[in-house]
Amino acid sequence: MRQKDDKIEIASNIKENKAYMEKRLGMDVSFDLGFREVIILKRKVHVYYLTGLCDSLIIQDLLKELVNLNDHESNSKKLPEIIENRLLHQQVESVKTMDESVDQVLSGLIVVFIDGERFAYVVDVRHYPGRTPEEPDTERVIRGSRDGYTENIIENTALTRRRLRDARLRHEMLKVGERSKTDVCVSYVKDIADEGLVHLIKKKIQEIEIDGISMADKTIEEFIIDRKWNPYPLVRYTERPDVAANHLLEGHVLILVDTSPSAIILPTTFFHHLQHAEEYRQAPAIGTFVRWIRFLAILASMYLLPLWLLFVLDPTILPKALAFIGPNEEGNIPITIQIVMAVIGIEFLRMAAIHTPTPLSTSMGLIAAVLIGQIAIDVGMFSPEVILYVSISAIGSYVTPSYELSVANKVVNIIMVIFTGLFGAIGFVIGITLHIIYLVNLKSIKTPYLWPFLPFNPKAMLQIIFRIPVPYSNSRPSIVHPKNNYRQPIKK
Repeated sequence: MRQKDDKIEIASNIKENKAYMEKRLGMDVSFDLGFREVIILKRKVHVYYLTGLCDSLIIQDLLKELVNLNDHESNSKKLPEIIENRLLHQQVESVKTMDESVDQVLSGLIVVFIDGERFAYVVDVRHYPGRTPEEPDTERVIRGSRDGYTENIIENTALTRRRLRDARLRHEMLKVGERSKTDVCVSYVKDIADEGLVHLIKKKIQEIEIDGISMADKTIEEFIIDRKWNPYPLVRYTERPDVAANHLLEGHVLILVDTSPSAIILPTTFFHHLQHAEEYRQAPAIGTFVRWIRFLAILASMYLLPLWLLFVLDPTILPKALAFIGPNEEGNIPITIQIVMAVIGIEFLRMAAIHTPTPLSTSMGLIAAVLIGQIAIDVGMFSPEVILYVSISAIGSYVTPSYELSVANKVVNIIMVIFTGLFGAIGFVIGITLHIIYLVNLKSIKTPYLWPFLPFNPKAMLQIIFRIPVPYSNSRPSIVHPKNNYRQPIKK
C-alpha cells in the first residue's frame, strides 16, 4: 500500500486491503462487522458492511446480483464498469483511500473491493434503527402537524425539505469526532442566509477537535458558543420541522446532528425562546393574547418571588389595597429561607418526575402536593403564602417554551431572592439591574441577545409584542443580515 498525504491508498492486491481492514476494524473480534468474498469472472471481490446498519435483504440482493454476473458476462477487463452498472442503488461512488473505506463502513454503507483495482465502490444502503416521526412532548400544539424530528439525520433533512421544496435549500454534511465520526448537517437557504454567518458556523464546526460527541448537539453547542459558563441559552432547540423551516426562511442556519432529535437554530435572541408554534396556529388576535399571557407568566417566574419578598420585608411600600398578600403566619423559619427551600423542593419534584415511571408519577405528585405540602404548613415550616407564590412562579417556568431558558430563569430567581433577603429594596434593585446588564452584554454568534429591545428596533419589537398577520409580515429580521430582505414579492 502507498501512503499519500497521511492517507493510505487502496492497493491493487486485494489481500493487502483485506489485511488492513481486518487489523483496523478488528473483524475477528467485532461480531457486527460483515464480510463476504465472491469470485466474479475469476477475480476476487470483497464486500464489507455492518450488520446492524444495513438491511440484510439488500445485502443478499446485492450479493446475488454480483454472483449472477458469472452467468451473463465474460469480459473480465471491464469488470469494474460491469459491477458499477449492477449496483442498482441510490448512491454509488468510488473512494481511493483505506481511511475513507473504513469511515464509510462504520457509517453503515457497503464497501466493495475488486482485485486488481486501486479504488473501491461505496454503496449507500444504510438503515439506521430508530422511531417514527411523532409530535415532540415539549412543543405540542392543538392544531398543526404531529410529526417531529427523530434520531435519524437522513429523516430529519427529509422532513425539512418536505416543507421547503426550494432548489436553493442546502444541506452540507460534515463529520465531527476523531473516533465517533458523527454526521453533522448545516442547513440554510442559499439566497437568504448571510454567507459570513454560514462560513463562521461551518468554520467553528470544522475546528472541533475531540474524540467523539456522544452527547450530540449539546457538545456542538458548547464548542460553537464562546461563553461556556453562561446559564442562558444562546442557541434555540426545536424538534418541530415547521418551526425549523420557518427560521430557515427568516435567514437562520440550522445544525442537525445524527442521533439527536433536536435541531439547533442560530443565531437566536432572548425573545426567540419565548415563541411557540401555538401562537401561529391561532388567529392573530388569539395568538397575541396567548403571547401576552406567556410573557406575564415568564415575568412571574423571574420577578414574582423577590418582589413579594420585598413587600414582606418592607410592608410600608405596599399599598393598603394589597395588604392581604403579606403572610398572616410567618412560620418558624425566615421567609427568605422558606422561599429558597420551597424552590429547591419543587426542583426535587421535577427531577423525581423525570426519573419516575409514568404510572407512578401521578401518585408521586399527589403525595407531594397533599401530604408534604400540607404537613409542612401545619408544622410551621412554610407559610401558606410561600407555597402559593412559589407555585405561581413554578407554573410560570413551566409555561416558558424553552426548557433551557426556564432553568436559567430559576437560577436568576433564586439569586434575586437572596439579594432581596440580604439587602432589602437595594438588593432587589441591584439584582434586577445586574440581570438586565448581563443580558444586554450577551451575544449569540455576534447577535445582541436582547434585540430588538436593546438595541431598539421599533418595527421588530412590534413583531415581538403582537402576533402580526402573515400577509403583513413582508420582511425578514434584520439581525440575521439576510441577502433577500423581502419574504413576499413586491407588487408593482
